[in-house]
Amino acid sequence: MTTQHQPVDSGGGTALLTEPSTQDSRPGGTVVAGRSPARMAWRRIRRDKVTTAALMATLLFIAIALLAPVLTAVTGWGPITPDNKAINPDTGNFPYGSLGGISATHLLGVEPGTGYDLFARIVYGLRTSLYVGFASAVLSTAVGVVAGLAAGYFGGWVDSLLSRIMDVMLAFPQLLFIIALTPVIQNALQTNTHGGTDENLRLLVLVLNIAVFAWAYTARLVRGQVLSLREREFVDAARLMSAGRRHILFRQLLPNLWAPILISFALAVPQNITTEAALSYLGVGVIPPNPDWGAVLSDASQFFLQDPMYLFVPGVLLLLLVLALNLLGDGVRDALDPRARRG
Repeated sequence: MTTQHQPVDSGGGTALLTEPSTQDSRPGGTVVAGRSPARMAWRRIRRDKVTTAALMATLLFIAIALLAPVLTAVTGWGPITPDNKAINPDTGNFPYGSLGGISATHLLGVEPGTGYDLFARIVYGLRTSLYVGFASAVLSTAVGVVAGLAAGYFGGWVDSLLSRIMDVMLAFPQLLFIIALTPVIQNALQTNTHGGTDENLRLLVLVLNIAVFAWAYTARLVRGQVLSLREREFVDAARLMSAGRRHILFRQLLPNLWAPILISFALAVPQNITTEAALSYLGVGVIPPNPDWGAVLSDASQFFLQDPMYLFVPGVLLLLLVLALNLLGDGVRDALDPRARRG
């Protein structure tokens, strides 16, 4: 048995972990099997039952979103295909039967008034939530990493300028400004495209608005890490070897920042999903009849006393999705931290 030291990122530089490795003393030589930082992190995730469950739940939600057309084809009802026979006009167009009209035809019931299949709207709404959550997280993380690298490494007026911009962005009441800006931008773009409502355009504007107000969190985190890394010996050695700034930034500093970047991304996704749901709930995100969980919750709040299942189903699913993503983000943070006390 030998001991091998592996360099891993601790969020503030490169730390050393001691991992046991096996040694084969058969004739012909010695083979030492070590573990990379990625394998060590994956090993920790697999040993954590909560993180493993969160990962499986997240993958299940993603699979349902990707297979939404297949699932709705099996049930025979699309997200905006009404079933007028499933609602009772004598009771104010509420569904026939109990539990919101749940039946073999409509697995989660139907919407009051419209007769839309709730299962179809849930699975297609999940696609919308995941798209906005992941796309805005990718964009804000990319911008934040570049801004944080530049501010931390160059210092001086570059750091002062970018830091002041970060302070301003962090001081903005994010939700209020997104509520104010989203419909204005969407209406302006629709006017330039001869009117009409392009849902893809609305989603793109929504992603951009969320990312604009979210990148500063990642940038502030990356800047702090770069300030501590730029004075390390490996950076000085690269300068002495006449390495260019691009090499130092992207080949020396960036590989030591993957842990905080991944953690920031993992925690940003559920936050962006709840922001998107809140915007749709308030009527400035996805507009009905296009499927979205926030819009469904907004409509369901009007019928809660008469049809509580209409609010219960999407509300519980949104809670489970955000909970799974948050637990997964916490597990990734612990797995990438070499100081975490796990076997």
